[in-house]
Amino acid sequence: LALGELEEVGPGGHFFGSQRTIDTVETAFYRPLVSSTQNYGAWVEAGGKSAAERATGIWQEALATYQKPAIDPATEEQLAAFVAKRKEQGGAPIE
Repeated sequence: LALGELEEVGPGGHFFGSQRTIDTVETAFYRPLVSSTQNYGAWVEAGGKSAAERATGIWQEALATYQKPAIDPATEEQLAAFVAKRKEQGGAPIE
């Protein structure tokens, strides 16, 4: 609880200018990745994409712009050996 803020603002005041609000306003709210927070008219004007359509665009963009991260060659060799061993043991095929 921000009791200090309550005392500072007092009855009839507002918290928009309080330091706590200023410090937390940008991180206090979750911005959804696939659903829209626009009103209906703005959503329609922006293309009216469903959450599924937006999600599809996100994963397609992620795949299209993927860059393989730098990895130590020895670590990559160990990973390849691990995957090969698991495939031999009957693991799910990787395509």
